[in-house]
Amino acid sequence: MSNMTEVVRLRVNGDIYEVGVPTHYTLLETLRYVLALTGSKQGCDKGDCGACTVILDGAPTLACLTPVWEAEGSAVTTVEGLAGPEGPHPLQDEFDLNGAAQCGFCTPGILCSAAVLLDKTSNPTRLEIQEALAGNLCRCTGYAKIYDAVEAAAIRMEERKERGGQSVDPT
Repeated sequence: MSNMTEVVRLRVNGDIYEVGVPTHYTLLETLRYVLALTGSKQGCDKGDCGACTVILDGAPTLACLTPVWEAEGSAVTTVEGLAGPEGPHPLQDEFDLNGAAQCGFCTPGILCSAAVLLDKTSNPTRLEIQEALAGNLCRCTGYAKIYDAVEAAAIRMEERKERGGQSVDPT
């Protein structure tokens, strides 16, 4: 590979970064090895597993296949950016409460894909959840608990909206 580098300006989790990266770097490599945001996992490096999924301008995106320069001028959200000032994203809480993560390797990518779904669909069906997560593979859970957690998070998010944005206690 080339030793050439280029300066890339990225907006990740609301923060602006201007970093020099090798010209061949993917968004995933930049997030993990330059910005030290290691939540997105490096799995297959071919777009098959979904462990690297991030949110790019509101869409689930495989960071291992995305050249970093394609993310310039875009909003990137990683699993680290899902939580807000009020605490973890409801998906993060529900994955914990529902036992939806075992080894956890796939979880960041699934959380990002599910967050996009819940941003667009407030009350998704089980089939809509399955379709939204079809690009994310999990070797441990059998998916039922993952789907349950997404459904529970959708309910919590709707309750939060009805309360005017106030946090809903998960217990």
